[in-house]
Amino acid sequence: MNLNNQPTIDELARLFAARKDSLDSHILWVCDSGEVRIDKVSPLAGEEEFEQRNPNMRARFKMYRRGHGYVGKKAAADTHFIGNVLQTLQHEWAAVQNQPGVRLIDRYS
Repeated sequence: MNLNNQPTIDELARLFAARKDSLDSHILWVCDSGEVRIDKVSPLAGEEEFEQRNPNMRARFKMYRRGHGYVGKKAAADTHFIGNVLQTLQHEWAAVQNQPGVRLIDRYS
């Protein structure tokens, strides 16, 4: 899903549905091209290390901790939650896409 191509709630929901909340913690992030990703985080790695391993990162949410229901099929089915995440992503992308550094989005939406 790319924020420059008029993303939809369904596209974002598919990203969330593809992950398992019970297996790993995850970080939702946006690379410098506007592509949105949700990647698992190693249990031994912190958010800062994850950020360092992705130098093309422009923005990211706080980590979605394993077992809290923020990713997976149930989260993807919550259209209110996914809609809020999409709205937050679009708002933040407009503010950061031409700025240096990484913006931390410190809410789960």
